[in-house]
Order: sequence, then C-alpha cells, then structure tokens
Amino acid sequence: MKNVLMNNLLMALLAGCALLAVPAMANRSNIGNGADVVVPLPPQIWENSGNNNNSAPTCHNCCIYNNQSYSEGAVVTADSVVLQCSRDPNVVGTNELKWEVLKK
Repeated sequence: MKNVLMNNLLMALLAGCALLAVPAMANRSNIGNGADVVVPLPPQIWENSGNNNNSAPTCHNCCIYNNQSYSEGAVVTADSVVLQCSRDPNVVGTNELKWEVLKK
C-alpha cells in the first residue's frame, strides 16, 4: 500500500512540475533572432553617434576655448584680450583650471 501511495505521489509531483514548465517553454519561439525587447529610437541618436564636432572635447584637467582643449599655462588671445589657463585655488574637483585675464 505504501508503494502505491508513494508512486501516485511521485507521479503527481512530476506532472505538476511538467505543467509548471510548459508556460516557460511556450515563450521560446524567438530564440533564433536574439532580440527580446525592441526600443524605438529617434533618428537623431544615429546621426550624432559617431562624429559630434559641435561639442567641446572631453578633458578633465584643461581649459576649453573655441572647442579646443588647452593645458595649464597655455596663453590664448581672444578679441584682443590675453587669457592664460591657470589653476583656480577655490575649486577642488575634476576640473580646477580656468581662464584668467593677463594684465598688460
């Protein structure tokens, strides 16, 4: 009697496991394409992805002028004003350089 009860319990357990696995396997029809989620993106994302010359180059320790990076000590003339890239003693962080007007 125990063997029959144990066999019935085991069969019921296996059938239950099989029934729980069926919904998970039903969603596997698109395995070949590798795409699970499709996200629509505007065309501007693809147009600006590679060469974006409109923004200043990324530099964490430099001064930026006219979309060009300058290191500490660089001197630039802008509209007859002479500027020098120097450290700002009041700033502690990733970019502590700033343009200072040189006195004539």
